[in-house]
Amino acid sequence: MHMPVRNQHDSPLPPQHALRRTRLGGLWTSIALFAIILVLLLVFILQNGHRVDISFFGAHGHLPLGVALLLAAVLGILLVMIPGTGRIIQLRVIAHRHRQVDAAPASSTSDSPERRGTPAEQEEA
Repeated sequence: MHMPVRNQHDSPLPPQHALRRTRLGGLWTSIALFAIILVLLLVFILQNGHRVDISFFGAHGHLPLGVALLLAAVLGILLVMIPGTGRIIQLRVIAHRHRQVDAAPASSTSDSPERRGTPAEQEEA
């Protein structure tokens, strides 16, 4: 149920005066939050400027501690995102197959011998 928006005198506002969320407003909020996070990261990197030795699969180098930790965090995020992206694609393909089965007329799916069971059952076969 939609509750009417009220003004400070507790009387309902007309619908044309109610403010709705927009994509641009959401984008502005996201950019503001992103800017705050970037400032915090910059402070973190500047406060952790000690040089450390880094070794990775035979490669050796020297990086500031803040940069090394930030790089490790980004690589960790990528390790999570890659399989997550694969799973999202897999679920979209399955959902697309379900929509195709639901959109097909009932008579054509029941008469066809190769179209038995749900799409998930068909994948297992």
